[in-house]
Amino acid sequence: MTTDVPTLDSPVFNSAISAKVLTPGQLVWRRFRKHRMAVYGMIGFAFLLVYIIGGALFVTQKTANAVDLQARLSPPSQQYWMGTDSTGRDVFARIIYGGQVSLVVGALAVIIQVTLGVLIGGIAAYYGGWVDAILMRFTESMLSIPQLFLLIVLGKFIGKEIDSIMIFGRAISGSIIIVIFVVGFTSWMVLARIIRANVLSLKELDYVSVSRSLGASNTRIFFRHLIPNTMGIIIVSTTLGLAGAILSEAYVSFLGLGIQPPTASWGNMLTSAQSFISQGSWWMWIFPSLFIVFTILTINLIGDGLRDAFDPRSNRHI
Repeated sequence: MTTDVPTLDSPVFNSAISAKVLTPGQLVWRRFRKHRMAVYGMIGFAFLLVYIIGGALFVTQKTANAVDLQARLSPPSQQYWMGTDSTGRDVFARIIYGGQVSLVVGALAVIIQVTLGVLIGGIAAYYGGWVDAILMRFTESMLSIPQLFLLIVLGKFIGKEIDSIMIFGRAISGSIIIVIFVVGFTSWMVLARIIRANVLSLKELDYVSVSRSLGASNTRIFFRHLIPNTMGIIIVSTTLGLAGAILSEAYVSFLGLGIQPPTASWGNMLTSAQSFISQGSWWMWIFPSLFIVFTILTINLIGDGLRDAFDPRSNRHI
């Protein structure tokens, strides 16, 4: 009796091969799912976004800024789930809008950081020579600028003088501009060095030489071949940079030099709470603190998982 053995061109063999072929994105996702803490971080961050974004559908900014002196320093209750602050404003509502401000500041600062880091690091590596020397000396000089000191100085002398701005119909403290640009323009240098090192190795590969021999322009090679192959580094840097930007906004606002009231941010909520800690008004500081810690933790967990997922040498096998 004979049995049929699948040949190389048989449908059975081809289907078995095609079932194992995964795209780079699928490989990254499979590695990411193996990182249990990163998955927990992603779930936690999703719940945070639902609370911050979805909560605005039920709680207006007017409610968050409404002053009720008769309810000042009320502890958590059925009416005020997270209590009220020293002027009777609902802490639950202010955390929603404070979280929106903190995330917007972090996201815009990271966009500036990533854009500058990718362009400066990539251009320096691709063109080399005097271009590389000038850009890297500029990068090293920027590393000597202390971010916190610059935030404090500009916030002290300029921040409170800027008028409020309207964003999507909401009046927001104009000092948000200083925080965004200072954090963004003083955080790109490390990423630029990493991108430069990566592009230096990529531009020597055969596919770049072939593209150049086929007449591809420098712009096309840079944006269509080199930068896409650094997306892993860029994505990881974006997540970790977002956590750092949120933390920077929180502590400069805590010092009273960042986002100014009545615009709520988690940092300036802690500022208003510090005078009442000794009076037992624990809810004024513990809820903003928990949200800051939770946000930074979830973002760092996601960044850690993405770093392993984009690393083909990761020990988290698929």
